[in-house]
Amino acid sequence: MSEDRAVGIVLVSHSAEVAASVAALAKGLSGGAAAVPVAPAGGTGDGGLGTSAELIAAAAASVDRGAGVAVLTDLGSAVLTVKALLAEGDELPDGTRLVDAPFVEGAVAAVVTAAAGGDLDAVEAAAAEAYAYRKV
Repeated sequence: MSEDRAVGIVLVSHSAEVAASVAALAKGLSGGAAAVPVAPAGGTGDGGLGTSAELIAAAAASVDRGAGVAVLTDLGSAVLTVKALLAEGDELPDGTRLVDAPFVEGAVAAVVTAAAGGDLDAVEAAAAEAYAYRKV
């Protein structure tokens, strides 16, 4: 896979630390996935807990390589923030998609699939499939 055509992945959390840690975990568990652009978008602009439309839009722009951007979120209001950005139509790159997936497991599946050359549909499907992962 060439880095210039990789699906970008944005991880939106209410906490900057959580978003950054999940991004590092997903990249690490996928062998580093150097060619996959992954950006955390956590917390508010002033470093507090919450979500920031500006941080999400900037993260999406930073990972956009023209193959689409998959956005995974942690909790409900993060979903609402991303939905509002998508509804505005010009805040996020073309081909940005909100992915319904568990945050940690979905992030790992998304990065692994993107690293293997999967397109946006494959990345979304892999992340969503993580809902079925059994732990016991």
